Amino acid sequence: MGAQWKAKHKDLAANAKGRLFGKLAKEIMVAARGGADPASNARLRLVVEQARKVSMPKETLDRAIKKGAGLTGESVHFEHVIYEGFAPHRVPLMVECLTDNVNRTAPEMRVLFRKGQLGTSGSVAWDFDHLGMIEAEPTAAGADPELAAIEAGAQDFEPGEGEGVTMFLTEPADLDLVSRALPAQGFTVLSAKLGYKARNPVDPASLSAEALEEVETFLAAIDANDDVQNVFVGLSG
Repeated sequence: MGAQWKAKHKDLAANAKGRLFGKLAKEIMVAARGGADPASNARLRLVVEQARKVSMPKETLDRAIKKGAGLTGESVHFEHVIYEGFAPHRVPLMVECLTDNVNRTAPEMRVLFRKGQLGTSGSVAWDFDHLGMIEAEPTAAGADPELAAIEAGAQDFEPGEGEGVTMFLTEPADLDLVSRALPAQGFTVLSAKLGYKARNPVDPASLSAEALEEVETFLAAIDANDDVQNVFVGLSG
């Protein structure tokens, strides 16, 4: 949770898969501005691989690439915006948005942060490291994440989401290089992106069950916003 918050009850959202495809389509369109060929566009390749792993329909994927690369004649522009602040009980978070209208997104964020605290630029970012985050699982029994991290050039590693999944942490510039190197070390890459990891995360055990529920409810509301791509939270565990 200290790296990227993910809702515990995705099954409660009937359109969860559709929202995931929508978020990935935005990332693909933004990445495709650097070229429509994943082989020569590292950023696009990483997002396309992630989209394929969650079974995004090929026609949806291809349409997003063409639209982002300007091959359909449509004008597409998404602005990358980071909102910083605190959830209830002073839990820090970074909210990453891709929006086609900042004048819509900004007031929506102000409303969503009413039960927390919306900060100014830099007010929370100082307590987060900007890193490459690669989720990977072993392709065979006995694959050693520590050895894989060393050989692939990762900065560090920690348990990821799900049984057997490892989160490899890299310098931002090394994200693609490490992603390409991990398969040779016995790991299949599930996702790879840039993100934020809290330096001093809040221990959930220090919060009451009621307080933790307030934080989860707040985060779920933030994550449900259509312009929000990722929510990075300073909660350990």
